[in-house]
Amino acid sequence: MTTGQGLVVVVEDDPAVVDLLRLYLGRDGFGVQTYGDGLTALAAIRAHRPVAVVLDIGLPGIDGIEVCRRLRADGDRTPLLFVTARDDEVDRVLGLELGGDDYITKPFSPRELVARVHAVLRRAQPHDQERLALGPVEVDVTARRTRVDGRPVHLTATEFDLLVHLLRSPGRVHSRESLLGAVWGYGAAAGTRTVDVHVAQVRAKLGPDAPIRTVRGVGYAAEVEK
Repeated sequence: MTTGQGLVVVVEDDPAVVDLLRLYLGRDGFGVQTYGDGLTALAAIRAHRPVAVVLDIGLPGIDGIEVCRRLRADGDRTPLLFVTARDDEVDRVLGLELGGDDYITKPFSPRELVARVHAVLRRAQPHDQERLALGPVEVDVTARRTRVDGRPVHLTATEFDLLVHLLRSPGRVHSRESLLGAVWGYGAAAGTRTVDVHVAQVRAKLGPDAPIRTVRGVGYAAEVEK
């Protein structure tokens, strides 16, 4: 059953974690449906169209990575938060351009997870009418569409907001910490490596002329190579 915040599907096979997430998400006004295996969850996500998915990687049947891959292949852009068992899975999850919007590593604070769910939902909301362009890249902020030389490019909600944040101030150098706060909405203690991974994913999708410059030791800037 959904409530005011909408339905969140939690895909997790640890009963203790499931109970905790159901409690905290429910307290925050979300309806919660939980599933313990990938195939059942995939069918439920397609049927119920939740506002967000909390997806463990290690699942019976098909794992969380394959669930995400199949959803994105169907064109389903539901905001998705990966739950990983170890830090060394982060590069594997976010570096494969699977389309996950964020990740959290076990053990985690349920309050932080709820905050991250809110963050990915905020990033998925359209902004006021706005169009941005730099080099071959054109962005319709309102429609949340990106094109390179007229060709549509599909970005996740987080990738899109990262690109928009950079494009809104071309030439300005943003530190990794400032990008983490502006785009992800939580403190630098969460780790800046995710910024590097997402920038790499955006560049890969935009192609060789992606207007994002690395400033060594500092961060990134939206800039066309001269």
